Amino acid sequence: MGLSAQQIRDGLDAVAKDDPRVARALEIAGYPEPRIRERGHRTLLRTIVGQQVSVAAADSVWAKLEAEIGSEMAPDRIVDADFDSLRACGLSRQKQGYARSLCELVAADELDLHNLPADDEEAIAQLTRIKGIGRWSAEIYLLFAEGRPDIWPAGDLAVQKATGKIVGLEEAPSEKETRAIAEDWRPHRGAMAVFTWHAYYVPTL
Repeated sequence: MGLSAQQIRDGLDAVAKDDPRVARALEIAGYPEPRIRERGHRTLLRTIVGQQVSVAAADSVWAKLEAEIGSEMAPDRIVDADFDSLRACGLSRQKQGYARSLCELVAADELDLHNLPADDEEAIAQLTRIKGIGRWSAEIYLLFAEGRPDIWPAGDLAVQKATGKIVGLEEAPSEKETRAIAEDWRPHRGAMAVFTWHAYYVPTL
């Protein structure tokens, strides 16, 4: 489960106390709503389905998969499904490879999504063993499904742009710069990440 509304509020208040730029942005944009996903392989499978397609298209594929595989999306059923059946649901050959990679690791007990390492970097390393799951997807999972408080997806374009607005830059910082800017926001970078997605859509900021 992701960070609660209270955890986000407490984290942002702690950062704003020491960073007047964040305090100003928070006063203008207000507190964001929580972003929460369920823990487990279904959330990562949904991430794979949604890669590089519209929300509507992803929803359509997911509905067909649920009808074919079952709402639990049992890993062994994904692994055992034939190519044509998954193709008929809308999964390309590449995404089938990603989905099978995830489900094979889970089914073989090589990846326990309910007992990932407590260290964030070690957990990211575990998740990126899955084909098609890069660092950004792993960070999003740890933030939204596990509520880890100090996750900072600096490679996200919206996070970069909103961070630039918050700290008063004329242009969006690079991923490296975005990561450096947030060092002073530890250990509440997770709350700040949720805030940046919220602030990104506030035109007056």
